[in-house]
This record gives sequence, structure tokens and C-alpha cells, in this order.
Amino acid sequence: MKNIKFDKSNLPSRHVTEGPERAPHRSYLYAMGLSEEEIHQPLVGVATCWNEAAPCNIALSRQAQVVKMGVKAAEGTPREFTTITVTDGIAMGHEGMRSSLASREAIADSVELTMRGHCYDALVGLAGCDKSLPGMMMAMVRLNVPSVFIYGGSILPGRLDGRDVTVQDVFEAVGQHQAGNMTDAELEMLESVACPSAGACGGQFTANTMACVSEAIGLALPNSAGAPAPYESRDQYAEASGVAVMNLLQKNIRARDIVTREALINAARVVACTGGSTNAGLHLPAIAHEAGIDFDLTDVCDIFRDTPYFVDLKPGGQYVAKDLYEAGGVPVIMKELDKAGLIHRDIITCTGRSMGEEIDIVTRQADGKVIYPVETPLSATGGVVGLKGNLAPDGAIVKVAGMEADQQVFSGPARVFECEEDAFEAVQKREYKEGEVLVIRNEGPAGGPGMREMLATTAALSGQGMGKKVALITDGRFSGATRGFCVGHVGPEAAHGGPIAMVQDGDIITLDAIKGEISVNIDDAEMAKRKDAWGGPRKTIYSSGALWKYAQQVGPTRLGAVTHPGAKAEGHIYMDL
Repeated sequence: MKNIKFDKSNLPSRHVTEGPERAPHRSYLYAMGLSEEEIHQPLVGVATCWNEAAPCNIALSRQAQVVKMGVKAAEGTPREFTTITVTDGIAMGHEGMRSSLASREAIADSVELTMRGHCYDALVGLAGCDKSLPGMMMAMVRLNVPSVFIYGGSILPGRLDGRDVTVQDVFEAVGQHQAGNMTDAELEMLESVACPSAGACGGQFTANTMACVSEAIGLALPNSAGAPAPYESRDQYAEASGVAVMNLLQKNIRARDIVTREALINAARVVACTGGSTNAGLHLPAIAHEAGIDFDLTDVCDIFRDTPYFVDLKPGGQYVAKDLYEAGGVPVIMKELDKAGLIHRDIITCTGRSMGEEIDIVTRQADGKVIYPVETPLSATGGVVGLKGNLAPDGAIVKVAGMEADQQVFSGPARVFECEEDAFEAVQKREYKEGEVLVIRNEGPAGGPGMREMLATTAALSGQGMGKKVALITDGRFSGATRGFCVGHVGPEAAHGGPIAMVQDGDIITLDAIKGEISVNIDDAEMAKRKDAWGGPRKTIYSSGALWKYAQQVGPTRLGAVTHPGAKAEGHIYMDL
């Protein structure tokens, strides 16, 4: 056996490969064709969320094979495994969406259990759809192993009548069709061309937002998030990620060395300046929780408020991920943020170099079309802002990217719906009025259960031309593709007795994204009276199974809707067992 450069005496895989007592374990490894040399090298988990549910995930299996080549080239032994994905585009607008957020925890848990059970020394994680990205990063930080994240890549835009189209256009077309402004044939034509390739949704929706986060936080190689899924040039990033994780293992640079509070701040900056998904306000606190870092929705929103919005991406802007890649991607964005002194340069990244060193390598400049210079942003504050007030003491979040200043203040009477289906039916039947604030409650993490996204409802409103004429608030979530004055993450949620549970039809709700306020014209005495009369959480049909278990365990939205105590309570670190 040739000389191995890695000493396994302190690595987890020693528990399954080293010493006479592990002969039975080694026999299993020989059964899979591994050589003696490969058995005694570090074992690297290569985790993918590959499945046939949607185009977001379909390219991940092929990319994983190239990651494995990189690991092998750097004298590691890759061991591929898969985990689930619930794809929001498929789950949207029906009961399936209740499984989406819960899947983030299932992904993190299953990656953790696979790594622990087989004693893998490091992790390369590939993900393509909304919850699989934070779920994979949460597992990396929870295990605190040397880790590299790689995004599967975005979908190419469709083309119709000389313009780019995305799945967002199809969701909004449902409203146009219902309003009589689009024929059956026109809708069928759009749906058949909107999604022409493998890859995740192309706008700055949740998948691309969290892909940008993976680079900004330092867990992914620079520019690795950019190339669309069909581009075989992605293979270069996949192979380099396999080599990079072996470099981290050699230097003992672990996930929590990379994911620090400063790294989380960098990540929140990139969400804000790109007009990213409000779901980042849920996922960044959850990632922080795995590292034992205090970083909640309020912290995220404070950063959003102090960050200029200068990247013109859908849904608030014009361009898609492919355009951002061609303009230089996240490295150019980081360079612009650095010019304004908004980046923590000293954080370590998965390259082994600091973020500042990586930024200094970048030679490309902002193109002024997709990426504006930071000195001349689209707006002075981030594309996503936080709200707080007597209707949301724990806070709420709204995407304002693409909204004019006069559209960011809204006051009107409440029209209350007890669930998304009731609201969607009312929108379809036009049973609402201009100037109203539609309230959808009982859709929080526990109350839903599952904290569904409301894209079907918000897209129908936009399709009817009413997206700017009404507002919508919910204790649930919104898709990254949502636009209009749509406030999500209202906390505490209705199921936990939050004020949103006490709102009645006709109460005047005021939303002010400029001042960061969300209020209802109910004084404390009336609110207390209504709470005394409240009948408690709405009973759901989910009284057993995974969603019941999730509803029992899930914590506040403000803290990331997590289901376990996190790093602050842990009694050991996996890597050190």
C-alpha cells in the first residue's frame, strides 16, 4: 500500500476501517470494489438531493459523479448517498406545500444520520431546490466536518414572443386566464415553453437566493453557483469541490470555522442587494442555530435595511440567474459590497483563503445592467425589509424589490381567511375589494402545519392586475417569486396565540415598509379581551405522522422554525468522537 498523506488516527472513519476488530466492516467495503488503499484513505460523503420530482434535482446525480472524481484525485474515497427533496414548484398551491419546510429538517437529519452511521470524515453536498440548499448547509454546520456545498445550477429561461419567461410567468398567467385575459391555447403555449431544461427556478427566488448565500457564507467555491444546470462547464466546479474538501480535511478547516456570525452577515448582505427571497430570513437563522450563533430574523432584517439593492433580478427586476452568471456572478456582487465597506473580509472560505483574498482576485466590474455599481444602486435599502409592531411582536418580512416608495405604505381594512384555500377561492371569485389587506392565518410552521408558501394566491392577484391594489399578510411564507405588498413570517403565529389570530374583518391594518412597521388599530385592552375569548389553535387533519411530529417540535419563525436545541445544547461534536 502506498504512503497515505492523511493520518486517520483522529478521523471518524477510523471507527470502520482501522484495526483487526474492523475486519467485518472492511469486508463490506471490499464487496463494493474498494481497494485496500481506498479503504484506508479518508471516506468522504457525497450527498445529493437527486430525484425525478422536478428539473431542479434531475442533474444532481451526474454532477455527483464528477465530484467523486475530484475527491479521488485528491486521495480521498468518495461515498455517494442521497436524501429527499420536496420541490416547491410541484408542491405549490395545495396540501403538498405543507411538506416543504418540514423537508428541510428531514434533509438535515438524514444527512447527519448517514454521516454518523458510516463515520464519514468530510462532506460535499449537492442541492438544487429551495429547502435542500439550507438543509444541506445545516447538516454541514451541525456535524462540523470539513464541508463544501455545490449548487446544481439554475434552469435556462424559456422564450415566448421574443422575451424570456420563467415559471413565475406561468403562475401569474393562471390569474390572467381566470380574469379572461388569456385563452386556453395561450396558457398551454406558455406552460409548454417556460421551463426548457434541468435546473432550479431561474429568478432570484429561494433556490438561487440560497445558492448566492452558499458562496457569500464561504461554504461554496467562488462563482460555483452561477452556471446553469445544463452547462457541462459546471463539471469543473464539481471536480474542484471534491479537491477542495480534501484540502479542508488536510488543514482541519471545519464548517463552523467558515460559518461565523460575520459570514452570516455577508450572506444576508447578498440576499438584500439581490432582492432575494424572504425565505432567507428563515434559513439564515436556522443555519446560525446549528453553529450556536445568535442570529435571528431581527438581525437579518437590520442588515437588509442597511444594504443597498443593486442587482436587477426577477421577480422585482428584469433578469435571471443565467444573466447574473454572464455578468460575473456572486464574486462581482461581493466586490461591489466590499467597495462600500459592507463585507467582512477576514472570514475563511472553503478555498482555504479569506473572503478578502477571494474578492481581490476578481477583475470583472459591475456591468451596470444586471449588476449596478454600489454607488448608484436601484435603491438605498435592501430588496427585503423587516416589519415589527403590535400585529407582529416577533417581526415579519416583506420583499420590496421593484416597488416604488409610494407603494411601500399601505393601510386598509382586514379581510380575514382561516387558510390559504379560502383566500385563493375568494381571489378566483373576485370576492375581495381594492384597498383591503387580505389576512391568511393558521399557516405558520406549527399551525399549518408546515408554513406553506402563498404563491398561487399572490400570483393570481398579480395576474388579475390587483397585485398593487391590495396587500396580503400571513403567518405562512411567500415564494421567492412573489411580488406585491405581501408580508410573511408574521410572528407569533396564530397557532401560538399571536395577534394575527385575533384580527377580525374590518380592523384597519397599516403596513409601512419604509419605517418598518406593521400594526392593527386594536388597543392592548381590546387585544387582551379577544385573546381571552380565543378558542385556541385551529385543529388540523394532521394528527399523526411526520407533519404532526414537526408541528409538535417546531419553534418560532423568528428563530428559523427549527426543531432541536442546536449547537448551544450539544454535548459533543461529531468530528471529535
